[in-house]
Amino acid sequence: MNEFKNYHPAVNFLYFTAVIAFAMFLMHPACLVISFVCSFAYSVMLNGKKAVKFNLLFLMPMLAAAVLINMAFNHEGITVLAYLPGGNPLTLESVIYGAAASAMLVSVICWFSCYNKIMTSDKFIYLFGKIIPSLSLILSMVLRLVPRFKEQLHIIMQAQRCVGRDVQRGNILRRSKNAVAILSVMVTWALENSIETADSMKSRGYGLPGRSAFSVFTFEKRDRLAVTYIIVLCMYITSGRLAGGLYFRYFPSVQWHYMPVYTLSILAAYFMLCIMPAAIELWEVSRWKAIELRT
Repeated sequence: MNEFKNYHPAVNFLYFTAVIAFAMFLMHPACLVISFVCSFAYSVMLNGKKAVKFNLLFLMPMLAAAVLINMAFNHEGITVLAYLPGGNPLTLESVIYGAAASAMLVSVICWFSCYNKIMTSDKFIYLFGKIIPSLSLILSMVLRLVPRFKEQLHIIMQAQRCVGRDVQRGNILRRSKNAVAILSVMVTWALENSIETADSMKSRGYGLPGRSAFSVFTFEKRDRLAVTYIIVLCMYITSGRLAGGLYFRYFPSVQWHYMPVYTLSILAAYFMLCIMPAAIELWEVSRWKAIELRT
């Protein structure tokens, strides 16, 4: 079940714009932890075991590598922990900032993976087709190119394997020739597909002034409530950030402003924003289970 995907495209786009922007600009450690945990959990909820495998085998090593790279090249800070073989200092501030920057990067990637699952190309074209028809079409084609290219590549490789032209058979020269043949087929498929899509859209009058379009999306009461919920939380989080409730400095020394009640209220609002789609999914699952028990 993916209930949040059934909300109006404006709600989906507004939500992911907000959480991705906050994930990039709120560098308070507590905000980073909230964003990381919620994005990780929601990506797993949407993509299942595939997301768990991707997050653990790709994102976690990338997080560790980013921390190590920052420690090796960033030597700012006044708290020296040790000296590297080259004589450069290893500071506590650089370690903390490296962990924070890595968590921010991983959470943004997780949020974008959720965005790609929820915001399909038809939703994007619905939102921006009348405003920027050409650009919205290009962006929607680009966003769906990678998954479609991957699926088609798997099909072609399976077909080539059946006729004995696999990239894993024969010597290096033979494998190279087979790989070039597969690449040639993929390029041809991509070009033909783009031409067919362009001709299809042109024949339907896409982008012409006054052109009407059929849409299955309707802005319902729950969408209005969701938009109000997102805007109110975003305004409170933004005002709290501007007021210094989430101030945190990494260099030259770690320093922060802690306002017990105010800071905790901002963090609570941020958590309520980040957990929103997961909470909707869990609520719908509990409702379905309750209905099944009654019947």
